[in-house]
Amino acid sequence: MESKQVKQLLEKYFEGQTSIAEEKQLKAYFSSEDVAPDLVSYQPMFANFRMQREEQFTKALPLQPRKHNHIVKWIGIAASFVVLFGVLQFYFSESPKEDLGTFNSPEEAFVATQKALDMVSNSVNQGVESVAVLKEYEKTKKTIFKE
Repeated sequence: MESKQVKQLLEKYFEGQTSIAEEKQLKAYFSSEDVAPDLVSYQPMFANFRMQREEQFTKALPLQPRKHNHIVKWIGIAASFVVLFGVLQFYFSESPKEDLGTFNSPEEAFVATQKALDMVSNSVNQGVESVAVLKEYEKTKKTIFKE
């Protein structure tokens, strides 16, 4: 393989654009003894890839037996049933229909609305009277302290 072609493949390789066949060509090239002097610096990298592929994990991992905690499992099942029972109870229970203050005739509705507006008006008037008292207090205070 020519040095120019190898350099192009290396550029593609480092950009992540090579195919598997092109990567095999690079590995084969750098595994051979005929590596161009200006590309020798890449040879250990490809040799390292080959060594990593051949490396095997041989240490045995001790397997610990799983502890079966049946109590936790049964508590979860019981909690699921409690939630299910609560949802079903809520869904199937009939709540009594409350009278929401509906009226049969427009006249009754008008009278009730007048009463509600009277109550609001009285509350507003009391607030206005309180403000008037505060203004009178403020005048008296200014007169006494001559501010």
